[in-house]
Amino acid sequence: MRSITRSLGLASGAMALTALTALAGTGAADAAPTGTQSLYSPSALVVSVTAGEDTVNGTVLRAATLVCAPRPGGTHPAPAAACAELRAAGASLDALAAPRPDTACTREWNPVTVTAEGVWQGRRLSYTYTFGNPCGLRSTTGVLFGI
Repeated sequence: MRSITRSLGLASGAMALTALTALAGTGAADAAPTGTQSLYSPSALVVSVTAGEDTVNGTVLRAATLVCAPRPGGTHPAPAAACAELRAAGASLDALAAPRPDTACTREWNPVTVTAEGVWQGRRLSYTYTFGNPCGLRSTTGVLFGI
């Protein structure tokens, strides 16, 4: 037991020394000047679909990450289209949850909740919307929650 603990302690010390050496090798010339800002505002969200009336008591069915700046990416199946929708919608994501006018769904109560959590253009975003059933979610016009 003593040799395992000692070898783990030595390995941890070696990793810390390697990290410090790597940091020390990046001198002050590589550091960004104080007070500069990135060209892009941070925009990264976690989008999820949950079976149930809320995310606390429901079961998460799907989740994806969406990064929009500096370029679209993440695990979302259509990041470029989802980022374009978000830019067009601005701060109002309710427009992305609106149903298409040419669809009809049954009135069964089988709730599905969608969420978008994270940072959008440098500001905190927390959005939740509950559809009456999965048909309501499928009939929306947007791709943001089509994960």
